[in-house]
Amino acid sequence: MKMALEGIKVIDISQVIAVPVSARHLADFGADVIHVENPQTGDSWRGYLTGVGGSSGVASDLDYNWENWNRNKRSLAVDLRTKKGQEIVHRLVAQADIVVTNLRLWEKEKYHVDYATLKKINPKIIYGTLTGFGVKGPDNNLPAYDQTAHWYRSGVAHMLTPAGIPAVGFRAGFGDSVAGMSLFAGVMTALYHRERTGIGQEVELSLFHTGIYQISYDVAGALVTGRDYKDPPPVVPPGFDPIRHAKWMELVAKVEAASAELSEFNKEGAPNPLASSYRTRDNRIIFLNMLQPERYWTKTCQYILQKPELEQDPRFATQEKRFENHMPLYFLMRDALASRTLEQWKPILSEAQVPYSPQQKLSEVVQDPQARSNNYFVPMEHPSKGRFEVVANPINLSETPATYRVTAPEFSQHTEEVLLEAGYSWEDIALMKEQRIIP
Repeated sequence: MKMALEGIKVIDISQVIAVPVSARHLADFGADVIHVENPQTGDSWRGYLTGVGGSSGVASDLDYNWENWNRNKRSLAVDLRTKKGQEIVHRLVAQADIVVTNLRLWEKEKYHVDYATLKKINPKIIYGTLTGFGVKGPDNNLPAYDQTAHWYRSGVAHMLTPAGIPAVGFRAGFGDSVAGMSLFAGVMTALYHRERTGIGQEVELSLFHTGIYQISYDVAGALVTGRDYKDPPPVVPPGFDPIRHAKWMELVAKVEAASAELSEFNKEGAPNPLASSYRTRDNRIIFLNMLQPERYWTKTCQYILQKPELEQDPRFATQEKRFENHMPLYFLMRDALASRTLEQWKPILSEAQVPYSPQQKLSEVVQDPQARSNNYFVPMEHPSKGRFEVVANPINLSETPATYRVTAPEFSQHTEEVLLEAGYSWEDIALMKEQRIIP
């Protein structure tokens, strides 16, 4: 049986989950997917064996998550840092239909695999790219994972955390899977357009925008009303009992304290304090997600702990030692993060270029400068209610972008119009109304 995408060639220049799984969807339907990997380390996800070394999941000799994201592909190990390695990829692109990547903006330009370069080699190429925080704005080149960009910053964690609990638990790949499916949908839309017109284009989306899209039911309310669903009502409701409310708040405080104590106790099972949540001086949550602790250890000592001498401390000098002594390191991290407010930490962590995110409320999400810079919210004009904003489509096509033409229809607004277009006469429509087939 012929497969749906048989004959389509894909160059997958990505790692970890979100883009690899989008390429896997293409491979599942028959596309020839070539996964480009670093010749020394491979895809970094290969070293994150599920359930081993502090990673979440059930331990297994078979790395089932590697299989989950990368089945049906072929692996090409080539060094993109070299001119010859870039020439190899360029030759493959000339023969390909689709390129997908999650390299950061500066990496794509440095390794000459950005869309402008590859479009000159193959004008018909479909170029799918996923970023953490969008292609514009002050944070467009920050390192990102779904747990930072999608889970915490977009408001997903805020909306799913019950009252009185500091933060709800996270599952690996939660946002990556949604973003990967979205990129797959965008690439297929662009491929369909190319089949009709011969024109290739760039497809772009971000983990941040995908998270906003995933809770757009609530974000839409924040955009229109300016209020967060979880905020207390601005007007005291009838029957409000201040004594009962005070007792409730006292109970919530006890639950929060117990939850914080339990969370700290649970650090016993989390041997990488560089990938954990911490409270700031103003009681906000910052999540650090340095899944490659060796890569970020120097920056952690300099920027977060502000104790450069700890880099060579015998307790923490190697990754193995840091895992062995994770509790003392966790307490150092906890105390350091608690020494400043969230707003004081933002420029420090951004300068350090470490993967992090604050847990944001929806009222913060809809005003986030990064979201605004990338036009994640777009205006519309309601015929009777006036101007309002909606969550933009997270899939951005460079040549055929999504449009925001008209507001949602009134009930049966276009019944007669659609029936006339289908070939019915006014007499037919009148008869259907008499028979109550249409209103």
